[in-house]
Amino acid sequence: KLGIIMNKVSVIGVGKLGLCWALELEKNGYDVLGVDLSQNYVNSLNNKTFNSSEASVNDLLKSSKNFKATTDIKESIDFSDIIFIVVATPSLKNGRYNHQYLDSAIDSIIENSNHESVKHIVVCCTTMPGHCDKLKEKIENNGYTLSYNPEFIAQGSIIKDMENPDIVLIGEDTKEAGDIVEKINLSVAKNNPKVFRMSSVSAEITKISLNCYVTMKIAFANSIGDLCIESGAEYEKVLEAIGNDSRVGNKYFKYGFGYGGPCFPRDNRALGIFSKDMDREVVFSRVTDISNKIHLHYQIEDFVKSNPDKDKEVVIDFVTYKKDSVIVEESQQLLFALELKKLGYKIKILDDRKEVLNKIKSLF
Repeated sequence: KLGIIMNKVSVIGVGKLGLCWALELEKNGYDVLGVDLSQNYVNSLNNKTFNSSEASVNDLLKSSKNFKATTDIKESIDFSDIIFIVVATPSLKNGRYNHQYLDSAIDSIIENSNHESVKHIVVCCTTMPGHCDKLKEKIENNGYTLSYNPEFIAQGSIIKDMENPDIVLIGEDTKEAGDIVEKINLSVAKNNPKVFRMSSVSAEITKISLNCYVTMKIAFANSIGDLCIESGAEYEKVLEAIGNDSRVGNKYFKYGFGYGGPCFPRDNRALGIFSKDMDREVVFSRVTDISNKIHLHYQIEDFVKSNPDKDKEVVIDFVTYKKDSVIVEESQQLLFALELKKLGYKIKILDDRKEVLNKIKSLF
């Protein structure tokens, strides 16, 4: 029997990802307190006027009965024995993750702690391998465990991905902490995912390695597709045949634009940086990044060769990194459109979503 209160959960950081997790927990029977810095944002969550572009979030917020938000981190510590941290860890210019918000959250937890029983911190944001162990050293004498439980989601389908994970990854501090994190994750999942429990550093490596493998698969499929087009071969049939071998698989093995967005490119690079730190370079990280850029150049060259008339309008459906998202970060579609514009083509973008238009209006 777990010796803690399981029905109450705190979520520090209720931005795009954290809010989804908080609302999923509430939907599945937990009493949830979310923490964020902006009082105006917290007010909009509490009075349910906040409007999200992420699928299903608005409905979940409106129907929620046991979710509220606060700016008071001490309130969240007193509220629950289980504290999820879902703050941003943006990439630095050198490709490493910026842990300042995560570190600040941990420091605030320590400063506002005054309890005798053990509480469990669960870090959900992506971190450089080894960082969670550093955080454990800071909190181990303050009555906490610290485990790592990253999400495998894509912007635009966060709720769906949370409810249908392929795997649940847990870098557990203690067996009790691992049991708690597993139980909570499985209560949210609608499917029956495999659960993998290991050390924090093992889980941190797993997280970025898995995404690096997916980028490598995408880049490989596009490279073979480019080769087929150039040689007159049938790229769709070639890739379908390769993907139907059980050793490969068809998922993420189609021809199209290269990978982009807020996760794949940076996780791919972070693995390469960490491998160099360990003096055991994983060259796939670097080669995959190069391959993704080569593919874009080929797509542009192929388009120009097939469409020499620059007076003819080029219609582009969307410039986000994928259709059901509003994110343009490292979007190959956007880079494609911008390069054609530089070459003198007239570009018409059909995507009329305000959030997208505000991001690209200065570019076109």
